[in-house]
Amino acid sequence: MTVGQTAAIERYAANDLRAFVTGVLERLAVPSVDAALAANALHAADITGVDSHGVARFAGHPSYVPGLRRRLVNPRPGSRIVSEAPSTALIDGDDGMGVVIASRAMDVAIRKAFETGVGLVTVTNSRHFGIAAHYARMALPHGMIGIAMTNACPQVALPGSVGALLGTNPIAVAAPTGTGAPFVLDMATSVGAAGKAEIARRAGKTMPKGWLVDAEGRPTIDPEVLFGGLGGALMPLGSSDDTAAHKGYGLAMVVDILCGVLSGAGHSAALDPEPWECGHFLGAIRVDAFRPLGGFVDGMAAMFRTFRTAKRADGIAPFKIHGEIEAATRADREARGVPLHPAVVAELKTLVPEFSIPFPEPIHR
Repeated sequence: MTVGQTAAIERYAANDLRAFVTGVLERLAVPSVDAALAANALHAADITGVDSHGVARFAGHPSYVPGLRRRLVNPRPGSRIVSEAPSTALIDGDDGMGVVIASRAMDVAIRKAFETGVGLVTVTNSRHFGIAAHYARMALPHGMIGIAMTNACPQVALPGSVGALLGTNPIAVAAPTGTGAPFVLDMATSVGAAGKAEIARRAGKTMPKGWLVDAEGRPTIDPEVLFGGLGGALMPLGSSDDTAAHKGYGLAMVVDILCGVLSGAGHSAALDPEPWECGHFLGAIRVDAFRPLGGFVDGMAAMFRTFRTAKRADGIAPFKIHGEIEAATRADREARGVPLHPAVVAELKTLVPEFSIPFPEPIHR
């Protein structure tokens, strides 16, 4: 490759990437069943286009390979229900991988929803859990509405403050629609996820105005301020007081209450970033505990028709409902593979000598 050229982004079969992740985790003493749960969570991000939260995090994020190497993350957690009622539970994750602990916690929420109509589970002593949508979607095959939230170590500043106090604290809600793509909202309570800054940094790009402040609280478009201990921060949804940032950081605080204070994990500013401590909140709502599922999905269809047939301004693309873009991306990537940035591939390949797990070959079609 000559100076000035950049390596082409190649595509890899999603199942091959999942097998690679599973194999590495097993070498790190993660039980096969748990390794599969973890790989499924990362696969869910990659296959739906959330490139910041899939295998791109696997080799470098403290909740995955680095944390398991150093035993900051427990490869064989003895997670347990600490307290419960018919429709609720508190689970201690025993410092296990969040992608495993949250998967099991959502199973508990779904089981309780079958029994009582609603299941709500909060989790303490866990780690980064990937995309929240993965757990919310787990409720859909059961005719349920799924809810998933997690707090996170501080990366978000309050308007006018210096330094981060809140996590990106995402919220996801998934609802069945009967046919077509389900409704799936997955949003950070910051202007955007920190992973978007990772992608921009990797590509040598800047961030939109209003996303970032530097260590002195001054607005910047340089994603580098979030990394290397430079002390920068994301802004909450709304960005500034003039554009209703109080709504964004208010939602982030709600997530902190349900995931951190209620579980005992602690609010974002109290979490340890080295093992990436966090708490989660998972919920499942059985639709037919309220009304027949058929009537509910008919109502969803009527709501969607209202949005899809709304008059659009000249030159504006057709309206997309939450979950549709991800469903289209899934179809494309299942057929054509997952595109990985060369820097991500290079980082993943550093694991090959240590764990003797071959990295997949790219797809050539």
